[in-house]
Amino acid sequence: MAVEILMPELGESVHEGTVSRWLKKEGDFVKEDEPVVEIMTDKVNTELGAPASGILTKIIVPEGGLVEVFSAMGIIDDGAAAGDAPAPAAAPPAAEKTPAPATPTPVASSAPTTSGSSNGGDRRWYSPVVRSMAKQHNLSDADLARIQGSGEGGRVNKKDVEAFLAGGVRTAAPSPALEVKAPSVPVTAGPGQTVTPLAGMRKMIADAMVRSAAVPTVSTLTEVDVTPMVKFRERNKDSFPEQFGVKLTYTPFFIKAITDALLEFPLINSSLQDGQIIQNHAVHMGVAVSLGAKGDEGLIVPVIRDCQAKSLIDLAKDLESIAARARSNSLGVADVQGGTFTLTNPGSYGALLGTPMINAPQAAILGTYTIKQTPVIIDGMIAIRSVMNLVLTYDHRLIDGLLAGKFLQSIKNRLEKFDFFK
Repeated sequence: MAVEILMPELGESVHEGTVSRWLKKEGDFVKEDEPVVEIMTDKVNTELGAPASGILTKIIVPEGGLVEVFSAMGIIDDGAAAGDAPAPAAAPPAAEKTPAPATPTPVASSAPTTSGSSNGGDRRWYSPVVRSMAKQHNLSDADLARIQGSGEGGRVNKKDVEAFLAGGVRTAAPSPALEVKAPSVPVTAGPGQTVTPLAGMRKMIADAMVRSAAVPTVSTLTEVDVTPMVKFRERNKDSFPEQFGVKLTYTPFFIKAITDALLEFPLINSSLQDGQIIQNHAVHMGVAVSLGAKGDEGLIVPVIRDCQAKSLIDLAKDLESIAARARSNSLGVADVQGGTFTLTNPGSYGALLGTPMINAPQAAILGTYTIKQTPVIIDGMIAIRSVMNLVLTYDHRLIDGLLAGKFLQSIKNRLEKFDFFK
């Protein structure tokens, strides 16, 4: 009996994933719950176990292919119907011969599927994601039937619906016979080049960045004198691990200052979804972490929850824990969900300035940049101080420049006063 390997629902906002790697190949025997395929979403990378023991007879979605939630990726034959195999084997030929003379009739009746799309065959089946989008945008079955599907067997997927909505005109899809497509030009490697497909985590990051780029954003910069913070770390970096069991870095101070400022300006700790502003009363801070020994194996944003209820030491321990689990690829789906604001720290690798991209649908992201000794004038005298840049990128539909400036000033004041332990 054929058992489908289905794409599971890996989170509330996860509608599809990418098959990054098949751990078995067609013809291999797999045991129930044995890892068989690796799935990548914009939230997390995870291995899926086989739903049954048997032979992996077919891989439906190849490596690098997109698969919607609850759709089949492969088929396992568990051998349960082996004794009944002769009867089903004889039935299909008879079934094929019976309708063969009447082939024109089904073809003719299948043409007007726009009116009966919900009751048709496989081509008129719509995934839960598509149904949800249709309900959200008031699309009828007739509207869905006008969409030409690009999925397996002509199935309509999320991207097809998005393209249909972006077009704004509900007209029938052009007949395949009349549709003119530009010939695809294969990408070939030239001298000294290597061509690899955009797949796995890098593809998911690319898709997420495209979604974020659709949001109208503005970036605002401020300069911060963090000399007291630098001196504190220099004095305590050796004793801190012995006393508290965690390394002393600058990031927990940033998280604490941002958290307090978000409580002061709650609109920045919000998101805009489907025309509704969702304000969050708790601060769940996403912290961007580069993967791999060289930091070149992708980016993930695990979340530290309820930052407003935690001390600086608690934040330091949570930060060390999520960073370690991210780099060992042991994060779960829950670890990367529910963030309300994101912190990215390009200063850790020497970047002086940049404009970080928001993690949509969050309203803002803060970038912290490298700390540099800089000559400044204080009371008419030149002094050498430790100075850094903070850059806030924000959704301009929600946040105006004045609010962004006040928010940055609040963080700046907290870092410069440096009274975290008082």
